[in-house]
Amino acid sequence: LTMGLYFGGTLLFLQYLWHRSEVISKISLVSTGLGFFLHTAALMMGMVSTGYVPIMTFKGAMSFFAWGLVLVFLVVVLKRGLEVLGAFILPLAFLSLVSATLAPQEPDTIAPVFQTVWVHVTLSILGTIGFAVAFVAGLMYVMQERLLKSKQFNVLYFKLPPLDFLDSLNQRSILFGFPLLTLGILAGAVSAQLTLGTYLSWNSEQIWALITWVFYFVVLM
Repeated sequence: LTMGLYFGGTLLFLQYLWHRSEVISKISLVSTGLGFFLHTAALMMGMVSTGYVPIMTFKGAMSFFAWGLVLVFLVVVLKRGLEVLGAFILPLAFLSLVSATLAPQEPDTIAPVFQTVWVHVTLSILGTIGFAVAFVAGLMYVMQERLLKSKQFNVLYFKLPPLDFLDSLNQRSILFGFPLLTLGILAGAVSAQLTLGTYLSWNSEQIWALITWVFYFVVLM
């Protein structure tokens, strides 16, 4: 049900980009809000059944990532009324939920020695959500800048936010995500030391996490 509502919201928000009617955005918001309510209920049911937030599997992590993206979108809409953001964030949330649905089922239980890893996973996902919003803001910035330079003052131009707002949103999102990713990497290293006896095992997840951290460190500098 959640995926169906997110899919409907995605189609409507994409249609909203090219139409002047604001009715489409209202229907999209209703569909997204209802989907978010059901998504939250599903996560809570998973937490009740397992005793922790179900994010330790790929399916759970991608579902939580999608939930966090929609939460950010709804908060921005409530504070700034920026419905057009849904045309960029909701497709990401929907695709994340699809990947979670298609992923093979994994055990929902955590071995006792890995009980502390959820801190690392939660912080890392929250940091990634910040980077995803930064990506969306950057994409919207590029689109708006090109419309301005080419003097294409169409429907999309008037729906996209001003460049200074998008630049600020991009910076704030990176400043939100970077410390969380940093703490997530540190928590993962401590958990690895406690459970495996080494801070780094140089697997693909750790390598890509470090590459991502270095990239955004350079961006901030």
